[in-house]
Amino acid sequence: MSALLGAIRHNPLLWLLVFVPAVFAAEVLAPEAHTLLFLLSVLAIVPLAALLSQATESVAAKTGDAVGGLLNATLGNLTELVIAMTALRAGQFLLVKASVAGAIVANTLFMLGAAFLLGGLKFHTQEFNRVSARLQASLLFLATVALLIPSAVREADGGAGATFLETLSLGLSVLLIVAYGLGMVFSLKTHRELFAGSEHTGEEGEAPWPMGLALATLAGVTVIVALVSEVFVESVQQAAETFGMSPAFVGFIVVALVGGAAEMASAFAAARRNRLDMTVGIALGSAAQIALFVAPVLVLLSYAIAPMPMDLRFWPGAVVMIFIATLTVSLVTSGGRSTWFVGVLLLMVYVIFAMTLYFLPPAA
Repeated sequence: MSALLGAIRHNPLLWLLVFVPAVFAAEVLAPEAHTLLFLLSVLAIVPLAALLSQATESVAAKTGDAVGGLLNATLGNLTELVIAMTALRAGQFLLVKASVAGAIVANTLFMLGAAFLLGGLKFHTQEFNRVSARLQASLLFLATVALLIPSAVREADGGAGATFLETLSLGLSVLLIVAYGLGMVFSLKTHRELFAGSEHTGEEGEAPWPMGLALATLAGVTVIVALVSEVFVESVQQAAETFGMSPAFVGFIVVALVGGAAEMASAFAAARRNRLDMTVGIALGSAAQIALFVAPVLVLLSYAIAPMPMDLRFWPGAVVMIFIATLTVSLVTSGGRSTWFVGVLLLMVYVIFAMTLYFLPPAA
């Protein structure tokens, strides 16, 4: 516990934890102040993400970068899953699909691009295991195909009704979950030697926390992030109208960035310490997990908690952006090296997408 208190005392970013009780107090005292709740929830998630990052770093020091990256991606995506489930119960399918597509694109372009930039500003060149990157990119391509088919079939065959799309989406969801599970067996068990991290040099950071404290912090912070995310989702729609943002932009950009804050903090910290295997594992592993696990699970859960079943038919612009993001990250990670300018290129592609959605949102 002293290590946790010491981290809070010496890290000014963690002082923002005071906004966590402020969120819950504001929810009780001013439940209709949606803009205030939106801003407070964002300010509360940021220090929670930093705390989650430090705890994950401590676990990764014991388990290795590959497992540490997978653990961080899983915990980070739990927050995004909670956000999407809240919107799913309300029947806000556009927001759900926009947040899923946005999380995939944000992880592959924004998170990885910013990490490459931050790491490249400190180190001339950085290396990572390109075999792992290729596997994640291949899984993302598979998911892109699965997301493209329902939209393409609906556009090509006007007779494809809602029942057909629901059945197809259900089958694709099961297939994607199976593919994700087999990918985990391949990378963590049968061929784990191919995914060993590259040797890295650089700062090792602070001494890792004891494993018990790190795991307890991970569990507790994840629960708190989920609770704050509930407040965030309930207030984000009304706050978006105040700031002139469309539901698609809110889901694709705002929800994706806020929901992935925990993973981003860890990815950026790892890049600054020249631990790019962990950075790539977090960014691409999280994107693949969202595409092959979170999205299919949401389709299955919609049969139980949503007003009506949700399908995997995304609007064409979202599918195109996911495809371009997958193609871009496949190209830039094929060599196993990165520099700061590679990060700039990835960020530029992401900014293009954000500008497009803000100025020309898709029809609901």
